Amino acid sequence: MDKNLVLRIFGGLLYGLVVVLCTTNLGAQFINSISPGLVQQQNLYYGLITFFLFMGAWECIKMMKFDQKSWEKWLVFPLILFVFYQLFSKRYFNHSFNFDFNISELLGLSLIVIAVITLFRFPKELYYDSGKLIFTVIYTALPFGFALGLPKFSASEQSFTLEVFFLFILIWSSDSFAYFTGKFLGKHKMAPKISPKKTWEGFAGGVFFTIILGYFIEMYYPDLRGNYIIVGLLVSVFGPFGDLVESQLKRNFGVKDSGNVIPGHGGILDRLDSFIICVPVVYLYFILDKLI
Repeated sequence: MDKNLVLRIFGGLLYGLVVVLCTTNLGAQFINSISPGLVQQQNLYYGLITFFLFMGAWECIKMMKFDQKSWEKWLVFPLILFVFYQLFSKRYFNHSFNFDFNISELLGLSLIVIAVITLFRFPKELYYDSGKLIFTVIYTALPFGFALGLPKFSASEQSFTLEVFFLFILIWSSDSFAYFTGKFLGKHKMAPKISPKKTWEGFAGGVFFTIILGYFIEMYYPDLRGNYIIVGLLVSVFGPFGDLVESQLKRNFGVKDSGNVIPGHGGILDRLDSFIICVPVVYLYFILDKLI
């Protein structure tokens, strides 16, 4: 078997295992079976998201090629830490994600939209270190911060819900369905200059089959937030867009992969490009679902 293929399979399995252990109750159950009462599931999840955040920010810094003498580069992590802690971490551990429209959430969601528009429409703004600083903070701290609010947990009951686990499942499924549909039926390119392998046929296949998967999740797990048929639709539509966003970012700066932390798969941003865009969209949907 090809060595690169073995490495890719190993890296994918390891990445998937870590995600499963940290986004379901399995991780805490496994650790506590060895050392009872050592961890709670929400701490594993918080650790995973924090790791994704800082690794993603580091990859963004390397990709965007800050000037070596730049003072802005040294502000990235303090700003990320401030935004992540002040806006999200304290709320997470105090169970205060109420999915209401408030100024901080509206501002955060709006900034993500502005950052994406800037990437595609005004990329020259990102050639200045100040632009790179702002984009890096928005592109990493805000999506991963919103990710903290998606699951529900109860410290007293040791419960942790599966919203993020199924979000990953839907993203992986959407990617797989789109890939195989596009491989066998794909003829019309979506964005040949940005991501030449993506086709409209593959996109349609990803949407169709991911909605079906969302239907079964909704049928067997009705207590999750929102309706997972709608979540499946949102993931299948915005997941490929998240891939295009990161592809455009790498294209702007002449980079093939964001990093190499996952053997055979590249960097954290390579694996989480869809997640980064889907999280704010699903978070906004949960707000609207509560209002309705």
